[in-house]
Order: sequence, then structure tokens, then C-alpha cells
Amino acid sequence: MKDGFRQCMAWLHTWTGLLFGWLLFAVFATGTAAYFQDEITRWMRPEVSGHPSTVQSAQGAVRWLGEHAGDARSWYITLPSARGAETTAFWVPGEKAGAPGKPGGRGGRGRGDTQAVLDGEGNKVAARETRGGFFLYRFHFDLHYMPVLWARYLVGIAAMFMLVAILSGIITHKKIFVDFFLLRFGKGQRSWLDAHNVTAVTALPFHLMITYTGLVTLAVMYMPWGIAANYAEPTGYYQQLRGEAPPVERSGIAAPMAPIAPMIAEAQRRWNGADVGVVTVANPGDTTATVTLVRAMGSGIGTRGPSVTFSGATGKFASASPEQGGAAATESVMVGLHAGRFADIALRWFYFLSGVGGTIMVGSGLVLWTVKRRAKLPNPARPHFGFRLVERLNIAAIGGLMAGIATYFLANRLLPVQMDGRAEWEIHWMFIVWGASLVWAIARPARRAWVEVLTAGAALYAAIPVVNAVTTSRNPITSIAAGDWLFPSFDLVMLAIAAALGWSARKVHRNASKATGLRTPRAKELALA
Repeated sequence: MKDGFRQCMAWLHTWTGLLFGWLLFAVFATGTAAYFQDEITRWMRPEVSGHPSTVQSAQGAVRWLGEHAGDARSWYITLPSARGAETTAFWVPGEKAGAPGKPGGRGGRGRGDTQAVLDGEGNKVAARETRGGFFLYRFHFDLHYMPVLWARYLVGIAAMFMLVAILSGIITHKKIFVDFFLLRFGKGQRSWLDAHNVTAVTALPFHLMITYTGLVTLAVMYMPWGIAANYAEPTGYYQQLRGEAPPVERSGIAAPMAPIAPMIAEAQRRWNGADVGVVTVANPGDTTATVTLVRAMGSGIGTRGPSVTFSGATGKFASASPEQGGAAATESVMVGLHAGRFADIALRWFYFLSGVGGTIMVGSGLVLWTVKRRAKLPNPARPHFGFRLVERLNIAAIGGLMAGIATYFLANRLLPVQMDGRAEWEIHWMFIVWGASLVWAIARPARRAWVEVLTAGAALYAAIPVVNAVTTSRNPITSIAAGDWLFPSFDLVMLAIAAALGWSARKVHRNASKATGLRTPRAKELALA
């Protein structure tokens, strides 16, 4: 009975892992990169530098918005943290902002007319248009080129399959403790199984946590019935959850903005010194203006930090967000655990390395499926269509995605800085290379395609530090001299990934016959043939 149950769990583990494995690999890879999304964004905007203070940045942003978007309905300012140097200002145009070339007008170019990247002094920076690390973060649950709602449901189903695969894998393992220490190289199928087991067992608590909390992150979308039964509109639920007051119409009476520095000081006093992350101003320049300060995400484990609201005209304290209930606080902590924004540098690297382990776990599981089944085929040299399909999808999903991400970084440096739609074309190039890897995998013999796609990925990652040094002034020497270790560190990570992909290509090339279960003919046999 036990063997039968374990065999059922092994079957469940295999097929739940395979059906959504390609999507899960992409989710794990991009989600892992997102733990350093702020650092990636800094690298992808080399024009922005410095370490401005919160107060200085907020004052500069308010001054700039007052001069350039004074008639807007609202302002939204994200302030720099220890991990980022830029201040980003967004605004919602007012009703009168409808002339061509003005914010909200038909002559504008869309998003670029309602946002700006500012330095610590409140000056607009001529920074290249890019979605930076934020794209990788959003891709891991929003995907791309498809409706967001569909994408989130698809990722949610994949996450549920992942949770089933993890739990069934735990049941399947007879020697889960031994597998923690067992990793044999050059043993064909045994090596793939060891790699899968070690990466799965080493960070097992992390994989369980990250999968379950990922589902919790979008639980309200997956199970909306509670909100529908208690609120006429979903906005009412979110306003109550965040402690937001209903919007107030403008009075039409102009009033200058009160200094924001005392507001920030009061908010920090209430939060025991925690920093401000976001400033929202409603009805700027009016007597009804309100300024809401939200605690920085990195200041606490909960993703939804407290907020305080002041009168924009007088600067007087108006209200504070209510204390969270048990359910809301638990949900906030779970989402915070998933995102890891609270983590210091050491814990963030732990998150990152555990995510790398999860990515390898999913990828090795996909490869293991083909390795185990090839030897059982009637003719391993001529597999059936389903096997060939899985094999080609593995090449594109694993090697192709890695090459695509490298292309995303290279496009950031190689596309013209003033190019229209530049941010989207960085993303387009990632998918062009990713799609090309699938075409290549279909056109070439599988073993050769593996080597060639992995080698191309290694070359692309190795090229990133070189291209960065040639196209910007942020090369390792000047960066270290300026005390900025981000760019040299980024280069080292890119070279480490290049080395890993190159090593993988070399191993596949040398052990292709073992990996596929085919025996290479000996020289004597070839001579007799």
C-alpha cells in the first residue's frame, strides 16, 4: 500500500511539474532577479547617480511638480532608498490639461508626458526610457503580451501545480535527508536526479514559503466572493484596507503647498525613525489639498506600511491609517515575505540564491523527464512527436530565456537613448531572442541545439560588461573610484552567469551521449561499419 501510494505521488509529481514547468521556470528566473530589481534599475539608468536624502528628494520633487504639473489632479512621488538613487514623479492630469503637447492632451506621447525621473535636487534627468528591474518583477506574475487578468490566473494555476509538485515530491522521497548531501557528476541520468534533489531539498522551506505566499499575494483576485458579498464596489474594500478617505473635489481656491519637510519629520517620529517611501498629493495647489506619506516598504516586513495624512495647505496633521486587523496584518506579512523588500543585503542574497536553486530545480526536473524517458523509447534515435516537443520546449524555455534576459540588458545599452518606445523595444528584443531560440531548437538536432543555445547565452552575458564599459562612463574603474560598487558587482554577476552557461554547454557537449542514454560507437566499431 505504501509503495502504491508513493508511486501515485511520483506520477503526480512528474506530471504536475511538467505541465507548467516551462512557465514555472520563467516565473522562478525572473522572480529571482526581481530581488535585486532596484539595483537592476540603477544599472539600466546609468545617467542617475548620487545618494540623495529623503527630505531633499521630496522637496525637489514637490517643487518640480508645482512648476510643471501644478494643475494636475494628483501627484505620486516615489522617493529613493539606500538601494536606489532616483526619484520618480507621476501625475494625473487635470481636466483642463487637454491641449496637444500638454499632459493629458492628444498631442502627447502617453506615459512620458505624465512622469519624470528627478535627481536629489528636483531637476529632471535626461535618463533613458526603461522599465528596468521592475519589468522582470512584473513579468513573474503579469507575464507580457496578454491581458493581465488572464496572466495572473495562469500564473496562479501554475503556482498551485508547483505546490502540489513540492508536496508530492516530499512524499516521493525515501531518503530526503541523504539527498541533501548527494551530488554526483558525470553520471548521466543519476547526475540530473541528484541536481534536482539537492536543489529541491536544500531550500525546501523557502520553496514552500515562496509558492504559498505567492498564491496569497493574489488570493483576493482568485477568491473575490467575500468582497463581492460585503462591498458594493471593490474600491470600498481597498479604501478601508488602506485607511484611505474618499476623494474630495477641488474648492477652486488656490493655496500654496505647505513645506513637506516638517510632515516627513512628523511621520518618521510616529514610525520610530522609519523612512518615507511614497508621497501622494491630492488636489495640489488647492485649499482642499492633502498630502499622504506612506512608510517605505523596506522599513518593515509587512508590505502595506502605515500612512499619515496632512493638510497640503496648512501642513497640519489630519489622520493616520488605522491599525490593521489580524487577517490584514497576516496577509501583509505573507506578501512581504514573498517580495523580500524588508531584507538587508545578506538576507536578500539568501533569497536570491534560494531562488536560483528553485530555478535549477525546475529546469533540472524538465531535463530529467526527457533523460529518463529516452532510454525507454523503442528507438531512442527517433523519438515520437511528444518527446521531441518536450525536448525542444526545454531548450527554448531554459537556454532561450537566459539568452533573452541577457539581450534585455544589452538592448538597454545598444538602443538609441532618445528612441521612441525605447522601453518596450528593450522588452521586444528579449522576446525576439527567446522566440528565435525556439526556432533554432526546432531546426537543429536537440543535442547540438542545447550546446549552441547555451553557448550563445554565455557569450551574451560575457558581452554585457564590455558593452557597458564602451557605451557608458560607468566602467568598473571609474565606478570604484567614485565609491559606487553597483556596476562592478553587476559585471561580476553577469560574468558568473556566463561562466555557468559556458560550463553547462561544455558538459552537454562532452556528455551528450550519456545524457541521452545513447552509447557512442567505439573507434573499432566505426572501422568495421
